[in-house]
Parts: sequence; structure tokens; C-alpha cells
Amino acid sequence: MTPAAQIRSICWYPVKGLSAAPLPMTRLEAGRTLPADRIYAIENGPSGFDPAAPAHLPKQRFLMLMRNESLARLATRFDETTHVLSISQDGKEVARGSLRTPDGRAILEAFFATYCAAELRGPPRILHAPGHSFSDVANKVVSIINLASVAAIEAAVGAPIDPLRFRANLYLTGWPAWAEFAWVGREITLGHSARARIVKRIVRCAATDVAPSTGLRDRTIPQALLQTFGHGDCGVYAEIVTGGSIAVGDAVQVMP
Repeated sequence: MTPAAQIRSICWYPVKGLSAAPLPMTRLEAGRTLPADRIYAIENGPSGFDPAAPAHLPKQRFLMLMRNESLARLATRFDETTHVLSISQDGKEVARGSLRTPDGRAILEAFFATYCAAELRGPPRILHAPGHSFSDVANKVVSIINLASVAAIEAAVGAPIDPLRFRANLYLTGWPAWAEFAWVGREITLGHSARARIVKRIVRCAATDVAPSTGLRDRTIPQALLQTFGHGDCGVYAEIVTGGSIAVGDAVQVMP
């Protein structure tokens, strides 16, 4: 029998590339991402994004950790009701503004224009379109990390690995390491009523080399994966088939 897993933590990332926010619970909807996940992005020079006809674009067109590791040194807090984003560095607030208003966006854009000056290809601009998620993939998915797989990477590199390096939505315990790869194409239940289909392994990029708290590239995770396990993957994407509420501690079961 396939062992049941348990949701250890739930995370969302309201602004692509910025810090995670933990959630005690959330509600999943069929065919959607985690609510408000990556609903904003910071354009790094002209991207071609059209809010009137939003389409998936490569992550390289935005500020993101694979190339802009200094973002990891920022602690952010997002108010889901007002969409006010506050940014702190070394424990001190350095910028605050509403992502919904021109004035608020201008304050935040001015901060990134200075903070990321050496890495910009043009003026940074905060982007948003109703219903659009600036995910790394075009499909509306939820990302899942098996913490036993992270532990296997820790053993391979001989050092602790913060699971937040993988910027997932759901972190699970209870599955054997790498078991999630065998279940691509299978459905899982989450909590009491939600169901999802695992659709794809996640190929890891250099963003995982960056320590979430310091912004230092202190590991070579994709290289370690290839050398030790013969692949560059960690985690899976899942499409929500049936919506429902989920919470930390809920069970996750692979369906027959």
C-alpha cells in the first residue's frame, strides 16, 4: 500500500522572486494555482507582457533568484486584503507600498531600481493581470516537495539544506525519498475533499544554489543532483482536479 503523506507546511509567493509566506490553511480551486501565488512580478526591462492579454513568459524576463540572488536578503510581508507589500532588510523596513495603486508601485519600483541597479536591463516595473500567475510553467499548477527527498540531498552534499530553496507550495512528510517521481500521472487526495493529478517532475535551476536567508550561492544543488542521483529534479507539479480546503497536518494519499 502506498504510504500516506502529511502536509508539513504551505507556502505562497505573492511576488515572484521574493520571500515565501507560510499559510496555516488555504483553499484549492480546480484548474488554479494556490490562491494569489505569484500574482505579481517585477519586470527586468521590457518583457512584452500585456496585462490585457496575459501570457506565460520565461522567468528570465523578471527579477528572480536564478540571476538576482540579492533578492533572498529581503524579507517581505504581503497583506492579502490591501495588497500592501513591505520590504525589510537586516530587520529594518526599507520600502512599503500598495501593489494596487500607481503611487504604491512607484515607491516599490524605485526601491528595486536602486537595490538591483547593477542587474537591470531597464526600469523595473511591477506587473499584474487578473487571474494570471507568473509561474515558471504555463500550466496552472501547485508545486510539491517531498521532504524525504530533500533529506537525501542533504546526505549527498553533507550539509543542511533549507527546503525553502525549492520555493514550493506544499512540503510533505511521510513518503520515501523520490517516491513522488513514480506517481507522475497519478491522482492524490489532499485533506478531506481536494484532489490533484501529479503531472510533471520539477527540473531544478541555479536558484536552488541560493541560501534563502543570506542570498549567498553556497551550494550547487543541480550539480549535486546530477552527480549523485543521475537527474536534476526535485519536487513535482500537480494540477488541481477537485477543489477543497487544506491545512497544515492534513493527509495526502496517492489514489489507487
